[in-house]
Formats: sequence, C-alpha cells, structure tokens
Amino acid sequence: MKRIGKVILLFAAVLFLVVGLRWLVNPDGIVPGFGVVLGDGLGRSTQVGIFSAFFLTLGFCVLMALVSGRRVWYYPPVMLLLLTATGRLLSWVAHDAAFALGLIGIEVVVAALLLAASRWLAERD
Repeated sequence: MKRIGKVILLFAAVLFLVVGLRWLVNPDGIVPGFGVVLGDGLGRSTQVGIFSAFFLTLGFCVLMALVSGRRVWYYPPVMLLLLTATGRLLSWVAHDAAFALGLIGIEVVVAALLLAASRWLAERD
C-alpha cells in the first residue's frame, strides 16, 4: 500500500515539475489552462516567475519528502495548496472572481493526500 501511495505522489511531483518547467520554457502554451492572459513586460516576468516557482516548489518538496522520508518536506506543498484554495475562495467572496470549485477541490484533495502521506509514508520526523 505504501508503494502505491509513493507512486501516486511521484506522479503528482512530476506533474508539478512539468507545469513549472512549462511556465519557464513556454508560458504562451500553458496560460490557457490557467484562465489567465499572459502579460507583457514586468507583468509577464511576474507571472512566469511566480507560477514557475510555485509549481517547482511543489514538485521539489514532494520529491524531497519521498526521497528523504522526512515528514517536514510534506508541509510546504500542503501550505501552498491550502493557501491557494483559500485565496481562490476569498477572491470569489471579496473580489468578484469566478468560483473555481474544480480547482479548489483539486488543491484540497492533493493537500489532504500530502497530509496523509506525512503520517503514513514518512519514515522519520
């Protein structure tokens, strides 16, 4: 069972890394999936920098958790995902943004999987 959990998390880590690298290599090709318009100048620099850092951090932290067996590496991606979901909810409530239930659901489910993994898959604190 642990092996299946590790494979699922490895898949998630690779997916996060691929998305982060796509932001660095071909931001024009990835923006449609995020519902944003790629900015120009400083806006583009900000989008590429923040989005790539976000997804690369998610991927590297999950990989570090899997490789090291240390529980602490699960917590940064959990925080990033739950804060993102919270930000989406607040933007819907306070800033007239679309309610992104599907994306929020994915973020919460993946965060829950990572929290569970921190308890069941981690070999040390």
